[in-house]
Amino acid sequence: MSSSLRRGALAAAAIAFSIASLAACGAGNNAQTLEIKPDNAATTVGVIKVQNALVITQPDAQSTGPAVISATLFNSGTSAQTLDAITVAGVSGPAELSPAKGKGKLTVPAGGSLVLGGEGNASAVLSGSREGLKDGAAQKVTFSFSKTGDVSLQAFIVPAKSYFEKWGPTELPSTPAETSPSPTGSESATGSATPSGEATASVSASESAAH
Repeated sequence: MSSSLRRGALAAAAIAFSIASLAACGAGNNAQTLEIKPDNAATTVGVIKVQNALVITQPDAQSTGPAVISATLFNSGTSAQTLDAITVAGVSGPAELSPAKGKGKLTVPAGGSLVLGGEGNASAVLSGSREGLKDGAAQKVTFSFSKTGDVSLQAFIVPAKSYFEKWGPTELPSTPAETSPSPTGSESATGSATPSGEATASVSASESAAH
């Protein structure tokens, strides 16, 4: 085989391998979960795998609105587990967990997954976007499960901009400043009339006594 044909065969093999790899990724369980870059935090403890974990803050660095935790949770076990809490190092309280619909605990089904963050998915909300969170840093996030227990990893803190905008918190509307009520006419009249009347009566009495 000539060198040119050999180079062509190697190139074709490389392209075929790339296409096969992409197809395999697209067919996996996590192909359409978060669509977040694959180099984000991930870890596995027992039957639980946490993938694509992020803490997403407000897009405005001056905002004190809520932050959210985004992740995909996988359960390869034979029984369902509930996600009981999520805590972030440096943040005083745990995240507020809510299912995609209705109320109740978040459940990771046996052999299935649970997506946190994004429209139509379960949510994990931290009350403040700036309390103990620094954009660009990596902080310890702990997911507490009913059977596996605590699963911790270092997750990046990113603002809800560009790629992460659709996974981030909803911006809070600004609250208009309250204006102080001005004193009414009756208050002004009452406040000045009484002292004035008392002063006049006192002066008249003094003048009469002098005469």
